[in-house]
Amino acid sequence: MITRRTGKLLAAGLAVTALAGALAGCSAGSDGDSSADGKVYYLNFKPEQAEDWGALAAEYTKETGVQVDVQTAASGTYETTLKSEMAKSDAPTLFQVNGPVGLASWKDYASDLTDTAIYEHLNDQSVALTNDDGAPVAIPYVQETYGIIYNKKLVNDYIALPGAAITNVDEIDNFDTLKAVVEGIQANKDALGIEGAFTSAGFDSSSDWRFKTHLANIPLYYQFKADDVKGQPATITDEYLDGYQRIFDLYIDNSTTERTLLSSKTGEDANAEFALGKAVFYQNGTWAYNDIKGQAVADEDLGMLPIYIGADGEEDQGLTTGSENYWVINSEASEADQQATKDFLEWVITSDTGRESLANTMGFVTPFDTFADYLPANPFIQADAAYTAAGKTAVTWNFTVMPSEEWKNGVGQALLQYAQETGDWDGVVTAFVDGWATEYELANG
Repeated sequence: MITRRTGKLLAAGLAVTALAGALAGCSAGSDGDSSADGKVYYLNFKPEQAEDWGALAAEYTKETGVQVDVQTAASGTYETTLKSEMAKSDAPTLFQVNGPVGLASWKDYASDLTDTAIYEHLNDQSVALTNDDGAPVAIPYVQETYGIIYNKKLVNDYIALPGAAITNVDEIDNFDTLKAVVEGIQANKDALGIEGAFTSAGFDSSSDWRFKTHLANIPLYYQFKADDVKGQPATITDEYLDGYQRIFDLYIDNSTTERTLLSSKTGEDANAEFALGKAVFYQNGTWAYNDIKGQAVADEDLGMLPIYIGADGEEDQGLTTGSENYWVINSEASEADQQATKDFLEWVITSDTGRESLANTMGFVTPFDTFADYLPANPFIQADAAYTAAGKTAVTWNFTVMPSEEWKNGVGQALLQYAQETGDWDGVVTAFVDGWATEYELANG
């Protein structure tokens, strides 16, 4: 998620995997239909899967002769890159939107997907986004989960110390208990051989989305739940922002890094701090597994907690689960290219090669009925399943209705000023509440 992810390509302005197939037009498609004359150009949203998509596309070209090009926008630049690429004569035939707000910007380029395999095979077709006529035009292809990743071994090392706040990690089901454990770990960091309870809360573009978007989702979730908000509201309140402050303070006051030094810290820094066992807690999601695995923390020591902010009833809260990854086929592309794109996506979700890549190489939980035998061995996904089995209520992804990237940036800037002690929390509240009303009005006025 924001996207927005860490990975080897974060520093690149645009990572390009050009999968040639220059002679593809001379070859037949997999079904010998109109896709034989078409090609696919996918603008990928997820930098950490750039190489995986490149390899998958190359395999499809090898099998079918159909040209598939994949380009990947650097973290935090997708919308800008999409606007640039869509203005070209060879525009993407396949792109992504992050939800209803994203679709609103690109609805004129969204093809009807009613007769496609990716719509037909949805476990729940209601999750597709529709146009004004009710036709499905954006299909989610991955369900993701985020929360507070933790090192089970280090938590148990803390529990073994005199005066530990808990006797079992399962006792952490609310903010007060989490706070007691985090502060206890921070106070005993030398004895535990770590640099801090939490990884650094970096505020460059590879990391700030974790706080201005994903963390900001939690107070929105509780407000929308209390007020029965559906869709995108014109205004929001500050009712749950004290909880937002509590959890953010916990992150930056019990960290590997002084709060005044966070502006230069990156997502890769935070990932390395956790993966090398220098920190116990790390706010991130299921997608982080590929960057963590195979280093200092064994898979059996990887867990994930819900993000607690001190809200009423949070003891029954599960992890935060949803999608901001929706496939859209460009309606302005040629009929041949649109058909080639539909055929490619059908192969991705039905072939052994495609399903193996999405489930086990990329580590995705998908919403398609073709993946019953392709469940990823990702411990964070297993943690989500355990919370669900225990009857916990998943926190929904409400950041897909945030009014604009500018709103997120305003919140992020205010958070950084607060962390650096060059601004106060009132600045965060203003950016959050007043900024929402302003950006909503600009988009809808």
